[in-house]
Parts: sequence; C-alpha cells; structure tokens
Amino acid sequence: MSEQEEENAAELKIGEEFLKAKCLMNCEVALILDRKFDQLQAMSSDPMSQVSQVFEKSQQYVKRFSRYKNADAVRQVREILSRYQLAEFELCVLGNLCPETADEAKAMVPSITNCV
Repeated sequence: MSEQEEENAAELKIGEEFLKAKCLMNCEVALILDRKFDQLQAMSSDPMSQVSQVFEKSQQYVKRFSRYKNADAVRQVREILSRYQLAEFELCVLGNLCPETADEAKAMVPSITNCV
C-alpha cells in the first residue's frame, strides 16, 4: 500500500503486512492464556506471583468477551468461517462479534459483501 493510500478496514485496505498476519479471535487468545496460566501454576506454588498485571488484565478481557468457551467450539467456529475464504481480519471480527444474519455481518464488516 502506498503512503498516499489511506487505510480503510471497510474496504479491507489495511496494509499488506496486516493482511498476511495471523489474527486470533478473543476465544483463541483466552485458550492460549489459560494454557500459559496452567503452566505457571504447575511450575510455582504461587502462580500469581509470576503473572504480570498485563497478563491478568488481558486474560480477564478475552474471557469476558469470548463467546465460545471450549476448544472444540473454537475450532469449529474457525473452520466454518474459513470456508468463506475471508481475510484473517474479517474472520476474527466475525468470530468475535457473532452476527446473527448475513446482513448484520455485512454491516459490521463491509468488505465481506461479496463473500456472504
């Protein structure tokens, strides 16, 4: 993307490096952070002493805003959304926001108009 072009997520103009990046849904991040916390628990008698405030706040945030709680549901959501050949960014936005209809999805992520 040239310097003169303005980024616009509605048109999926978000920069090449972002288009190629692997994005995660909140529920995927929650699973990763839970696994890391379990590892810290196993290594220490006081796992909270090894957890930074940023880690703790991040874990609270993704748990609060995660629609899907178990690993199987998370995998199924990603698998189903992947069928539509969405950009990672689009897939994760839809996975996080959980629109109920195609029209609602298009309103949230206008760049998917031709995909749904």
